[in-house]
Amino acid sequence: MIISLAISVALLGGVATWLFMVSDAFLIWAAFVAWACFYHSGGDAAAFRTTVVSNLFGVAVAWTAGLVIAGVPGGAVWGASVVAVSIAVYILAAHIKAFSSIPAVTYGYACTFAYLTQNADAFTPGVMLSFSGRNALLLIPVSMIVGALFAYASAVLAAQISRILTPGTVRAT
Repeated sequence: MIISLAISVALLGGVATWLFMVSDAFLIWAAFVAWACFYHSGGDAAAFRTTVVSNLFGVAVAWTAGLVIAGVPGGAVWGASVVAVSIAVYILAAHIKAFSSIPAVTYGYACTFAYLTQNADAFTPGVMLSFSGRNALLLIPVSMIVGALFAYASAVLAAQISRILTPGTVRAT
């Protein structure tokens, strides 16, 4: 199955990269993080749901923390305190089944702060509250959902390739 998976992810990874490069509207690195999260979470339909829901929850928590930091000046100690509280919130939210994958939530959280801290012009209340492609609350989730969709497609394609490479093998479905 590893050969099938290598072929599938290589092919679809190339297609995804091309798509992201020609559109220049989304973040390929966030898509690849979600792709990895999908396989880290089990590589099946349940993993797809976990990936999308948990990544998006992480994005929402990070965006909210970022908005508080950007909107209420207070320096490094203030920012660190807001982040600490927000992390505690999302970890405590693991009591809710939909948010129980702390690593998957962390991926969404981390992608959001990576984007915000590397794009100072996007780390402002004006941009964060806008309906624009620079708003992390819009850009990161779309990028990650597309990545999760490519991940799911790569798992389906890998299974098909595996059947071709091993004819006559009976597989449970």
